Amino acid sequence: MAHHDFTPDCYYNNIGWHDPVLEIAPGDTVSTTTVDARGWDQNGEQAATRGNPMTGPFYIAGAEEGDTFVVHFDKLWPNRDWGWTGHQIAPNVLDPGFDPGFTKVDEPLRWPIDLEAGTATQPDTLPGLVLPLRPMVGCFGIAPPRGQAISTATSSTHGGNMDYNGFVEGVTVYLPVEAPGALFHLGDGHAVQGDGEIVGTGIEISFDVTFSVDLIKGKRIGWPRGENDTHIFVAGNARPLDQCVEHASSELVRWLEADYGLSSQTAHALLGQCVEYDMGNVFDPAYTMVCKVAKSLLGQLGAERAG
Repeated sequence: MAHHDFTPDCYYNNIGWHDPVLEIAPGDTVSTTTVDARGWDQNGEQAATRGNPMTGPFYIAGAEEGDTFVVHFDKLWPNRDWGWTGHQIAPNVLDPGFDPGFTKVDEPLRWPIDLEAGTATQPDTLPGLVLPLRPMVGCFGIAPPRGQAISTATSSTHGGNMDYNGFVEGVTVYLPVEAPGALFHLGDGHAVQGDGEIVGTGIEISFDVTFSVDLIKGKRIGWPRGENDTHIFVAGNARPLDQCVEHASSELVRWLEADYGLSSQTAHALLGQCVEYDMGNVFDPAYTMVCKVAKSLLGQLGAERAG
């Protein structure tokens, strides 16, 4: 298990089968940086083309189609003292013809960030409001199937622009491997973000990132899975929103049956009364819905994950 310090000098606005920037092994850890969604780096300089530019891809030795890629977010933290957001709630989130009451502003709204205090403020529009930072990564994933390169504006089985504010430090994510080396990309850091990313942004900012990787050989999954200290969860990515619910719910049932040994009837009964849903992105071409269940409930059932 090795630690790698990596300084990026190129970025991609899609997640695909690109030449890797670094080869790493299962169990390795990488410390690197990301630019924000407009390509601005820690100095506020334009380092990449806007549109969720990705750091990577990182090639994981031994990863091949049919495996499961595992990434653990060890550290996610802003590395400059300001971020930015959009101003206006997306029209698709509001009633048709809804008048927002003000003219759309093209320039982003700037938010001062106090890194020592761990807070964000916006004194002009939200005087007196102090938000605790909850850094999350909005867009990440591995190469999709069939040699595709998929825009960082959207998401699918490979991950992508899910903008789920549960992808925070300490979370472990599982993705289905389709390309040799998996080819892990990440970027689009948010200092804070509400559910749904309904103004098209979180508080967009560049990050210092540390992540660890692993592989589960010969295990194929369908959709991005994750876990934190309290829950296991699945992200379904599609449009319309009900299709996201279908993908996420079905994958969680499969996970409970295959890895936790629950019967189909038990899995359905458990989720019927205990499932929780979180909304990821509802701004971009594909929406995201997260289906989750508490680990404590699985413990009460005596269900332990195989392997």
